[in-house]
Amino acid sequence: MPCPSATMVVWTSAWLHGAAASDDVLDALQNWAESQEVCAADAELAARLDLPGPQETPAGPALLLASLRKAGAADGALVLPVPGDARGLGGTNPFAKAAMRVGEAVVLPETGLGLVPQPIAEGILRWTVFGLGDLPPLEHLPIGEAEHGMASAMREAASALIDLGVAKHRPGVREEIAETVSSRPTPPWPEGVPQRTLRILQRATEVEAILWVATDDSPGGAMSASAIRGRTEALRPLFDAVRAARRASVAEMVRVLADRASKP
Repeated sequence: MPCPSATMVVWTSAWLHGAAASDDVLDALQNWAESQEVCAADAELAARLDLPGPQETPAGPALLLASLRKAGAADGALVLPVPGDARGLGGTNPFAKAAMRVGEAVVLPETGLGLVPQPIAEGILRWTVFGLGDLPPLEHLPIGEAEHGMASAMREAASALIDLGVAKHRPGVREEIAETVSSRPTPPWPEGVPQRTLRILQRATEVEAILWVATDDSPGGAMSASAIRGRTEALRPLFDAVRAARRASVAEMVRVLADRASKP
């Protein structure tokens, strides 16, 4: 599904390259929570970035933007870690642990900083800023390859589920999928991002909704443990392909915004 980190990556990149105002960034983030707050993960980082530390009253996101510009941020990247796939995290540091716990984060390689969003109460989203340490080079996946990979994984998953005998008709499934998609925020994107990336993100949202409905057993009765294992193995590549498509789409948005800003 869409996530706050993707919004943060694209809109801060647009702002840093002069393609959006700071108020545009703040407005886009509010789609995820009415109140946004920011703190640094430790006192040393807080002093370096002029941000409140973990034991202090958090600041608003406008102070985060000022800190990122001061630190020399340029382009961010989206990471979507899950157990067994920690790409983009670089080890078992506090940032990696926090990102793995929530399943998303922002990486800002030029600054050595990472941002992790965490809902802490109804309508409140807290961004914690971490130092990254040494990170491996970020994986680059061409947008066309990501789109093709998601389509191929969907065909293979459907075939595997039929072969396993766990694909079954479910009354009202279309309504369930539509409700799952519509229940998530639909944040705006900066003007000028490629329409292809928006289509791929929308498709990824729809496919992930199908996946969550497909793995929800509550209305359909019990499945055997072996059937559940088979279904999990069949669907794992599709979950991976959806995350890859989302990362590639966000990276392509950032690339296009940066290229346009560099042209006279």
